[in-house]
Amino acid sequence: MNTRICIIGSGPTGIFTLKTLVASPVPLIISVFDAELVAGKGTPYLPGANDPVMLSNIPSIEIPLLMETLVDWLNRQSDDYLSTFSINRSSINDREFYPRLVIGDYFHDQFQAILSVGKTNGHRVEVYPGHRVNDIELGTTDIRVKVSSFDGDFDAVFDHVVMATGHNWPENTQVKPGYFASPWPATELQEIGHGRLGILGTSLSGIDALLTVATSCGSFVCDDGGTLQYVTSAGHQDFHATMMSRKGLLPEADFYCPLPYIEPQICTYEAIQNEVNIGSQGLLDRVFDLFQRELLAADPDYSAEIGLSHLSVDTFADAYYGRRSDTDPFVWAATNLAEAHLNFQLQFTIPWRYAILITHEIIEKAIPHLDTTDLTRFNRSFKGIFIDQYATVPHLSIRRLLALRNAGRLDILKLGSDYDIETEGLERGARIRTGDREQQFSSFIDATGQSSLSVRELPFPTLLKQRGIQAANTPEPARRFMDGESVNLKKTGGIEIDEAYRPRGATALSNRLYCVAIPFLLHKRPFVQGITSAAELGKTAANAILADIAVDQPPILRMA
Repeated sequence: MNTRICIIGSGPTGIFTLKTLVASPVPLIISVFDAELVAGKGTPYLPGANDPVMLSNIPSIEIPLLMETLVDWLNRQSDDYLSTFSINRSSINDREFYPRLVIGDYFHDQFQAILSVGKTNGHRVEVYPGHRVNDIELGTTDIRVKVSSFDGDFDAVFDHVVMATGHNWPENTQVKPGYFASPWPATELQEIGHGRLGILGTSLSGIDALLTVATSCGSFVCDDGGTLQYVTSAGHQDFHATMMSRKGLLPEADFYCPLPYIEPQICTYEAIQNEVNIGSQGLLDRVFDLFQRELLAADPDYSAEIGLSHLSVDTFADAYYGRRSDTDPFVWAATNLAEAHLNFQLQFTIPWRYAILITHEIIEKAIPHLDTTDLTRFNRSFKGIFIDQYATVPHLSIRRLLALRNAGRLDILKLGSDYDIETEGLERGARIRTGDREQQFSSFIDATGQSSLSVRELPFPTLLKQRGIQAANTPEPARRFMDGESVNLKKTGGIEIDEAYRPRGATALSNRLYCVAIPFLLHKRPFVQGITSAAELGKTAANAILADIAVDQPPILRMA
């Protein structure tokens, strides 16, 4: 009997899972369920959820290969399609950034091509758009899923189930009049057209929210000198936005660097693994020592400038943000954009930036092994500097922000760590209190992005009741006693998984469930976001399934 596999979700993670599975020489029966009516795109790239002005922050060169590269796919599209998104055919290249809707179309076509490969290779692949999986029940040898659709509810039984449910956004975006708990779907933001707009978050999600509203209230045009300008439409002359965050900083522009990443000299996977093997006590400081030495070797001048030799894991972020924190964010953005643009022309890489970028995924390998004290220290300061480097944004996004600023339509508010967001007593929007200051906004968007989710937030009640998934454990600092050391474990969020993303549950039921849903992994893998992570997650889970199937296959008898 052919192995039955269920993939819940057909976004990038589900697509990369499917791609690996259909390469199997053993015939499989694969069912792909997606709550959206269009399969093969993923929530971050769906029409309606995204506005054409929203740009993806990953270029073609960084997208792991599916059936063809994004550049090759774009070159196959019609002139009409390209003009819809203002893409100049002669300017298509593997380092350019394109609208999220374009990435969604690309993924959809790749998904269809993978389905064809699956059929050619003898697999039976069935896709169910508009079908939501509401529950998962583990059996001893199989797994039952409960599915709802417009045509009714039904149960289905599988040998393997992959949870590739992706991002988790609130069901109702506008939770109170004028207060939006998420920047998605973009269509709901387009009703915001008057008065003061407040946006919590200055990263790409916040920029996406801002530009969605801005383009519904006006347009971006280039003047005779080629400078991008913003002009409001009739009836929207009172439009003004304030972006805010704890630091009050804008993200920096994407910078030129060699891709794929060059191997670090000192802070390598092997070096990090050696420190992990020593134990959790003092692990974060030992990891920082490797990072510090890597940065010094890569860029001695920058290291001297920030006083690297005198910094610790707790003080590095202050030195890192240094002059940037003391400079007007728009002045810094304009200067940084000019530098990044020139470096692309020269194909020059700033060494210290690249050293931070290429070590973030390596250092992440140590995070699951930190004790509670070090995990708190890491999250408080050190984590952010890596996010700042890998979450740089398209140059066009920065140019649009500067155009809004020059038009007097945008400012930045530094909140600090002590602020309150209030909606009580307001007919619409929200007010922000920082110390003795107060600002009120007629519309407010929380654009802080996807946060990590805990076990209790899993949408599968039977799986929770069965204890098929457990909260991730983090060791507390060792305590010394007369007869040795004692280490207690504390549940600190996320889910407990093995190296193949199988949840570790307190049950002897099937272990053929795979959780590659990013929000439930963020606690111990804080950088597992984006398309490259989706590819790694999907490929790992699929290879584990194929390895399991290979064990179950009877041996091939050969005639002497």
